[in-house]
Amino acid sequence: MNLHGTTVRQRALTMLRDGARNAEVARKLDVPSGTIGYWKHMDRAKRDECPGRPAPQCPRCDGRELNEKAYAYLLGLYLGDGHISRYSGHRVPNLMITLDDTWPGVQDDAETAMRRVFPDNATCRVRRNGCHNIKVYSLHLACLFPQHGPGRKHERRIALEPWQQAIVDAHPWEFIRGLIHSDGCRITNWTTRLVGGERKRYEYPRYFFTNKSDDIRKLFGDALDRVGVEWTTTHRGTDPYNVSVARKASVALMDLHVGPKH
Repeated sequence: MNLHGTTVRQRALTMLRDGARNAEVARKLDVPSGTIGYWKHMDRAKRDECPGRPAPQCPRCDGRELNEKAYAYLLGLYLGDGHISRYSGHRVPNLMITLDDTWPGVQDDAETAMRRVFPDNATCRVRRNGCHNIKVYSLHLACLFPQHGPGRKHERRIALEPWQQAIVDAHPWEFIRGLIHSDGCRITNWTTRLVGGERKRYEYPRYFFTNKSDDIRKLFGDALDRVGVEWTTTHRGTDPYNVSVARKASVALMDLHVGPKH
């Protein structure tokens, strides 16, 4: 395989910008025509000269309308099981939400939310062992998710921008649902009691949200307070990683607006 260095590529781009045809440049430089076409496309894209539909607009940069309900849900997913990455060779960063294959309905909801928040960008699913990565590529991910930064979320400060907080305040249940769908669950607890000399078993539903980040757990708790759900912090070992919703009325509210994963 022939490797074409920077010098050859720059000569090709100079000729193309001067109006030379792809086939002519390929013949003169002994480079496959497909490579020449790719170089030309990437060069035009960097200079915003690609034909076709205009570049996707950003609600923060361009004032495009944002589907706030879908965004509140996607924000919850991102804070739980999402991250933004930029692989070598990719010009555009991607938002990736990793979701268990046990809950295909959650994967569908995540991709639907991505499409509503990024209507001009394609989404995809990448299969992994026991899960799928739900992905969308956009140059404006950091605009919509300013919590992105180096390192793990629980090792750095996580706080919402005022405009994000306004969206969460307007759609708290969607935010809660996104957090539960990423790092939460609905389980059935049980206990036994002595009734009339006979030990009986009692079962009751309970919601858990588990996250190492104190900041993210606080955001979850603040949202629960806003909708009138009572909650407590429980420990996993010595670490207060769990937020628990166990009171009957609060579980009923969660069942009405969130429900079990599906």
